Amino acid sequence: MSINESSLQQPERKNGGCLKTIGIMLVTIIISIVATIFVINYLTQKKLEPVELSKKEESTLNQKLKQFGLPTLPSDTTQDSADDLTPEPYSEDPSKREIFFTEKELNAMLAKNTDLAEKIAIDLADNLASAKMLIPLDPDFPFLGGKTLKLKAGAELAYANGRPIVILKGVSVWGVPVPNAWLGNLKNVDLVKEFGGDEGFWKSFADGVENISVAEGQLKIKLKE
Repeated sequence: MSINESSLQQPERKNGGCLKTIGIMLVTIIISIVATIFVINYLTQKKLEPVELSKKEESTLNQKLKQFGLPTLPSDTTQDSADDLTPEPYSEDPSKREIFFTEKELNAMLAKNTDLAEKIAIDLADNLASAKMLIPLDPDFPFLGGKTLKLKAGAELAYANGRPIVILKGVSVWGVPVPNAWLGNLKNVDLVKEFGGDEGFWKSFADGVENISVAEGQLKIKLKE
C-alpha cells in the first residue's frame, strides 16, 4: 500500500517542481523588465541646463575672446565688423600666448555658440578635466532607440618635465565604468608620452605648449613662440 502511494505522489512532485521553476523564471523576467525600465527612465536625461553668465562675466569673456581674435558671444553688441580688415603691420603680442578660461566661461561658450549646450558640460578640478555628455540614440537602435545615452569621461591635464601630461582617467556609461580593454588599454596612460615621440598630433601638441594647468574651475595654457 505504501509503495503505491509513493508512486502516485511522485508525478505530483515533478509537476510541482516544474511549476516552481517556471515561477522563478517569470519572476526573473519581471525583475529584468522592471530594472530595464528603471534604467531607461531614471538614468537617462533629456538635456543639460545651459550655463548663463552675468553681464559682467559676459563682458570679461568677450574681452578674452577679442584678445585671441575669436568671435564674441552673440549677445555682444560691440563686435568688430568691417574694421577687422583695416590694413596694419604684423606684430606678436606675448600676452596672447597665455590662454585662461574659467569652467563657467567654457560652458557658456558652448551654450552661446553651438548646439551642444544641452548635450555636454565641462568640469574643471585640480589637474582633472571632465565632461558629461548626453548622446541621443538613433530611433532604430536596438531596444534603446530614441533614448539618450549618458556618458562621462575624465582626463588628467598637467605639465611636468618640460612636457604636457594628458592621461585618460576613464569613461563611464550610465555610471558604469567602461573596461580598459574596450578603451584600447589607454586608461591611465600618458598619451603625450606614449605617442608624442612619433610625428603626429600629440608631438605637435606637446611641442607647442609651454605650460598647462587645470585647477578648481579654471584652465590655463601658455603657448610657445
